[in-house]
Amino acid sequence: MPKNHARKKALADLKDELSIKHADAIALLDHPDADERDTLVEYLETYADINTYKEAVDYLRQQQNDPANKVMCTTCGWTYGMVCPECTKGCGCEYDCTGWRHEEMRAATGDSSDDDYDPNACPECGAGGGSDPYGECVCYEDYDEGQAA
Repeated sequence: MPKNHARKKALADLKDELSIKHADAIALLDHPDADERDTLVEYLETYADINTYKEAVDYLRQQQNDPANKVMCTTCGWTYGMVCPECTKGCGCEYDCTGWRHEEMRAATGDSSDDDYDPNACPECGAGGGSDPYGECVCYEDYDEGQAA
């Protein structure tokens, strides 16, 4: 008896929270994969054009079958849609790449491992960086003078 009561309450909660029909709530509650169920609930909550269990499952399968969403590197978790065209590895494991994709991903994930990174600064002396944008790099002056002699 308590199991049926809990199921009825869960169905009622789903119908109220997501504004879905009873059949959709049953299908969602009976979905075999818990992680997918959470994703389906997120789709139903987030997207205005996804209103039924079937629409949510169709969208999930579309996302799963999209080649851009396939994981290309199991170490960093980058997908083929995130690939960096400017570096050799193409994924987030390469920290030396200053490509736009790496900068975009660092900003999106809040990666604090590169707090000192400034794309406008000289990588050796830091001139031209955030605190002194007009600073002049002098790292290669000795090298240029040696070449002139």
